[in-house]
Amino acid sequence: MQKNVFVVILSEDYRINNTTHHTDQNGLDRLIVRRGLPFTITLHLRSGSQFEAGVSTFRLIVEIGPLPKELSGTKSTFSLTDSALKTAWSVSTNSPPGNVVSLSVSSPPDVPIGLYSLTLDQGQKVKLGEFVLLFNPWCDKDAVYMEEERDRQEYVLSQAGLIYKGTTKRIKASPWTFGQFEPGMLDICLKLLDENPKYSSDADADCSGRRNPVYVTRVISAMINSNDDKGVLVGNWSGDYDDGVRPSHWTDSVAILHQWADNCCQRVRYGQCWVFAAVACTVSRALGIPCRVVTNFGSAHDTNSNLLIEFLYDEDGNDISDDSVWNFHVWVDNWMARPDLDAGYDGWQASDPTPQEKSEGVFCCGPVPLKAIKEGELNLKYDAPFVFAEVNADVVEYVKLTNGRMVKMGGSSIDVGHFISTKAVGSDERHDITHLYKHPEGSLQEREVFERAKHHHELQQKGEEPGLKVKIKVSLDMDIGADFDVFAVVTNNTEADKTCRVMFYARIVSYDGKPGANCGFIEDLTMEVPTGKEKRLPLRLEYVDYGDTITSDRLIQLVLIVIESSPREFHKAKRTIVLENPDIAIKLLGEPRVNQKVSAQISLQNPLPEPLQNCFFSVMGASLTDGKLLIQNVGTVGPKQEAKYTVEFTPTSTGSRTLTVDFDSDKLSNIKGYLNIEIKE
Repeated sequence: MQKNVFVVILSEDYRINNTTHHTDQNGLDRLIVRRGLPFTITLHLRSGSQFEAGVSTFRLIVEIGPLPKELSGTKSTFSLTDSALKTAWSVSTNSPPGNVVSLSVSSPPDVPIGLYSLTLDQGQKVKLGEFVLLFNPWCDKDAVYMEEERDRQEYVLSQAGLIYKGTTKRIKASPWTFGQFEPGMLDICLKLLDENPKYSSDADADCSGRRNPVYVTRVISAMINSNDDKGVLVGNWSGDYDDGVRPSHWTDSVAILHQWADNCCQRVRYGQCWVFAAVACTVSRALGIPCRVVTNFGSAHDTNSNLLIEFLYDEDGNDISDDSVWNFHVWVDNWMARPDLDAGYDGWQASDPTPQEKSEGVFCCGPVPLKAIKEGELNLKYDAPFVFAEVNADVVEYVKLTNGRMVKMGGSSIDVGHFISTKAVGSDERHDITHLYKHPEGSLQEREVFERAKHHHELQQKGEEPGLKVKIKVSLDMDIGADFDVFAVVTNNTEADKTCRVMFYARIVSYDGKPGANCGFIEDLTMEVPTGKEKRLPLRLEYVDYGDTITSDRLIQLVLIVIESSPREFHKAKRTIVLENPDIAIKLLGEPRVNQKVSAQISLQNPLPEPLQNCFFSVMGASLTDGKLLIQNVGTVGPKQEAKYTVEFTPTSTGSRTLTVDFDSDKLSNIKGYLNIEIKE
């Protein structure tokens, strides 16, 4: 075969390649493959020419990035070989002599991921086209390999999931559409990598680094927030969202990423922790890194890295401390090997894209092995002390008296890190993974780990002992819009009667622990508690008091302070309650089939004693709504009346899909619902 006998035409069978490489949900109009697995391209010879193995010669060149180099692994030149190589790019063929040549191109399982160019060199170089190369959880030599197919289906291919919010007493699942295979998503995720500052400072080094899922995960963590760069989301916990979108309104990553990309990488306003985590999950799955969204209830934010959450109050109970414990916090776990660490730290790695503290000068966090967190190995990369404190910090409480003296009021080693939750594989059940992050609370192992983490403040776990005990109890039914009672409970386990000064108040609080307006208060009440007796003090919480100021998180913090008169000792109890949402009812009207219109009836009853204005339903579903958010204004809904909407959509692919619904209004928002739908041919 002579030079230049190939026609400059590629006729790849996108359908076969993309299906084999589990990328067909991205579409079949271009070549998208995974590393470590061969793909096929077909070349046609000029009329009258013929290919003959061992005689015909050519080379292929693959390149990634603007300044590719052989030395950095961003460029490779390779010739025809008898069989595929496992450690280098290679090309082979079994084609018989003829004018059509089928080539099998193989990539190593550790090359950079991203957009590649493919060039044919027969003395004269001709660019044949481009292809996208992704991480490969199906390849046992790839750092992101997962052994079980059901895990790969959940953590790589699933486009919908559940995110858990609320409190330890009321854990609520909220649906989210990740939509990593929706039109345009892959290109946006690749663009996100190219917008990171490391690419701007040294593009070839950055592209070379993309061979490593640890490196890519840190880039994703930094780029989902926009504190240091042209990242995607602006965080906002102020309650003022007039110049953007309220974080609780988002129900999918697709709209957020499209808005960022379509507006020249302008920051999207606004996000909070679950939004940051969900978008990070979308990008990770799109690039082939297995990922799950994780919620930690009672999540500590340790600002001074001493593994203690130090709460400081004045004598009126006002919180004047820097540290905080969030009712819940959401991050992601990514699955990967850790060859940069000693053996035993492969598997799930925690990564947190919410901008809280800097890591190596950048607002990002992780990845850090869950095993390192569980065993208190805080010297391992990356950011182990911060994540350890989130799930395992001790809490110490002090009162600062008016004379400046500090009085220890209490503390606990069991307040932080509960019900660490993620969606179960293959079902909508909540999967508790607390045991992967920490030993059983209060166990000998857990305390030993705390010492290994160099914690110098030992607090002993106490049971029921003599003394004055205070706690808060709540009603069973605490629905948004309702009036209900909460109770201060004081038990006297001493041998003498007690006279106490009681302060019991309720205030609005956001999920990150930031206090808002008071909505109930009992101040300076004197209570007599006989020895061996229990006294209850009710506090009535009425909608007229909390309705105008409660946030979309629907959280109310209850604080009880009891001061013994003799001896003068302080006791404190705190509890956060979440008011129940009304349910969104979703009913299919007909049997859903691919490429056929189907309708769903959506309804919600207004639980408030006043009308809801500007009521909207927003509907989204991967492969259901054509990548669009369907919005319907249903106007005003009176007290106890129903808001209704019949939505019409056309499924574009078969299989299990999820339709997510959000309800929004002037007084009631962040109401989510979802329906799993099986689409038939």
